[in-house]
Amino acid sequence: MPAFPSISGLSWSTPDGTPLFTNLDLSFGPERTGIVGRNGTGKSTLLRLIAGQLSPASGQVCTSGTVAMLRQDAMDHPDETIADLFGAARALALLERAERGVATARDLAEADWTLPARIDAALARCDLSADPRTRLATLSDGRCSRAALAALILAEPDVLLLDEPTNNLDRAGRRAVIDLLRGWRGGAIVVSHDRALLDAMDAIVELTSLGATRYGGNYTAFRQQKETALQAAERDLAHAEKARTKAAERARIAAERKARKDSAGRKSRAKGGQPKVLLDAAKERAEASGGAGHRLRDARRDAAEAALSTARKRVEVLEPLHMELAPTGLPMGKIVVSLEHVTGGHDPETPVIRDLSMTITGPERVVISGPNGAGKTTLLKLITGQLAPLDGTVRVTAPWAWLDQHVGVLAPECTLRENFLARNPGAKLQTAHAALARFGFRAEDALRRAGDLSGGERLRGGLACVLGGAPPPQLLILDEPTNHLDLAGIDALEAALTCYDGALLVVSHDEAFLDALGPDRVIELKGFAPASAEASRGGGRGQTP
Repeated sequence: MPAFPSISGLSWSTPDGTPLFTNLDLSFGPERTGIVGRNGTGKSTLLRLIAGQLSPASGQVCTSGTVAMLRQDAMDHPDETIADLFGAARALALLERAERGVATARDLAEADWTLPARIDAALARCDLSADPRTRLATLSDGRCSRAALAALILAEPDVLLLDEPTNNLDRAGRRAVIDLLRGWRGGAIVVSHDRALLDAMDAIVELTSLGATRYGGNYTAFRQQKETALQAAERDLAHAEKARTKAAERARIAAERKARKDSAGRKSRAKGGQPKVLLDAAKERAEASGGAGHRLRDARRDAAEAALSTARKRVEVLEPLHMELAPTGLPMGKIVVSLEHVTGGHDPETPVIRDLSMTITGPERVVISGPNGAGKTTLLKLITGQLAPLDGTVRVTAPWAWLDQHVGVLAPECTLRENFLARNPGAKLQTAHAALARFGFRAEDALRRAGDLSGGERLRGGLACVLGGAPPPQLLILDEPTNHLDLAGIDALEAALTCYDGALLVVSHDEAFLDALGPDRVIELKGFAPASAEASRGGGRGQTP
């Protein structure tokens, strides 16, 4: 029987006790479902709960059949091989013994002679050809991701659980994942910020602080529905604000009316024109009526406040994130990066960068492109001085900042505020809080430890620390900046970089992000081929190499 996960009454909290899910109900069908939401809303945690890697504090996660989750920690185990990823190292070793004629009768009885062909077929579906004995340490991040995905395909589960499956993949790899999902006959639950991949989904589930909401259709349809929902939420908020104002006005008028009546009653009692028993009775009726009226006004006020609070939360969930960047002061025509006949790489015998010359001038936007393993990250390391060239010269002549996928600029044991102050010595606490707030970290969020943040939150925190100071760097180097950002974060980053007046050097496979960036040049790396083929791209501003 196919496995379609069903969640009922699920509650789960982070190790520090922060509630992530409270009484969550959610079900999945035989379709491709994309899971979206801002960083920290629990997307990856939800997949781990469905996979059985985590246990809910309360509630149930029910599945039948088989569920398999894509491994995201493959690069954390460099001594493992592709065969280890497939869980097939022992079975392949048995076949090798059989081929050498040293297998026992028990070995031969257990041998799966179809395994090598099935592994090759799974690797081919992910556009990868490699010996299963290949160590993961020798693979690029993208090729390792492809191998992990191929291992999942080999398992043939009823439901695929994919957490950011296109991270680190080049264009061909991303297309392979999309094609795989389009042809997948079982269910698939995909956590992703890849807009092209999400457009291949049948439904979108959004996680927010208010719970989970299911939208029919792909990501484009989801965006349209979200825009409609935001407009409705803003109308509800305006209505709730008016209702609260009216409730307060009614309470004020009632209080003034009662004060006038009480004053008149006291004056009448003072004159003594009526018997005391009648005055006392009138006073009791007035107090009873006043108490009932006061309780009614309190109830109406509380209801108005509750409606207003709910409306505000809804708008806060739907409202776009904003990142603000200050001017860099980079003058036109200034050379910020110069490479002359540079050769370099981690292996001196086979350097991945060979005889490369390039110059970045003024506020130019340059994209480094190429397939996985072509040397894109290696080139960035050569430019930033993390890797010394084997030959040639590298010059960076402007203040710069580099953010890699893992945001190494942040000390994990320090808070965001501490990281900002360490990066910007002499800055005041108020400056640190203001800069972090511009990137979505307000009030107490500035005191969160960097090591406790999600991947997207770390990237936003890193951007705040390197770009929030005064003045910001004139050259910004980004390595796959959208890999861990949520969709709202990507939109905000695109908007911020559109206004950035410094030079940009970017490695990314996110086509939608690159289109929004509007690069002046794309430098295509081809691995062991010399130099670089440069091509202009739409949206450029007329710079020349």
